[in-house]
Amino acid sequence: MNTCSTKILIQPPLSLCIAIGGFLLYSCENDLREVSKIENIQQEEAVDISKDVKIIVSDSAIVKAQLTGPEMRVYHDTTGNKNSNYEFQKGLQIIFYDSEGKESQRIRSDYGKQRVLDGITEFKKNVVVNMSDGSIIKTEELYYDEKKKIYYNDVPISFEFKDARGNLQATSFTSDTDFKNINGQNMTGFYISSGNSQLPSFGN
Repeated sequence: MNTCSTKILIQPPLSLCIAIGGFLLYSCENDLREVSKIENIQQEEAVDISKDVKIIVSDSAIVKAQLTGPEMRVYHDTTGNKNSNYEFQKGLQIIFYDSEGKESQRIRSDYGKQRVLDGITEFKKNVVVNMSDGSIIKTEELYYDEKKKIYYNDVPISFEFKDARGNLQATSFTSDTDFKNINGQNMTGFYISSGNSQLPSFGN
């Protein structure tokens, strides 16, 4: 009894081999691009997260400000710009103190961010400024310019002063950091300008 086995060899057309090879090469290139893209994103968005943050800013052993927040994110730009942004997605509060250690002002907001290279600090969503005399300032957006030592914004803001100025409203404004000299756009209410302000800073 003889047994016979037959092997069938199928040779695919050359065009099919080229097509399959091209597909595999294209897939590999796409995968490499995605990996490179993810690596770049991770590099550009390197971030450190700290919980229950409390930062004391002092000068010559004198406390100037205290910052607190449930979370702080520090974004490290590793692309060469050497820029770090500090973000408070869950809100923050900054308390300022005068030369005698007494609270002079506090700012609260639901979101905050400091752009280090620009020297700009942003306060957004339910921004409330409380002054030591009981005056209250409310807005949805407030910016602090460290270089110019001013506050400003481009959205409606209300002032409830305890001095002769009374209640004021404006569609936007600029001011010194003590809110003594205010330049408001479309301002309504009674306003008396005064000077002799001390200018607190963020200590940066």
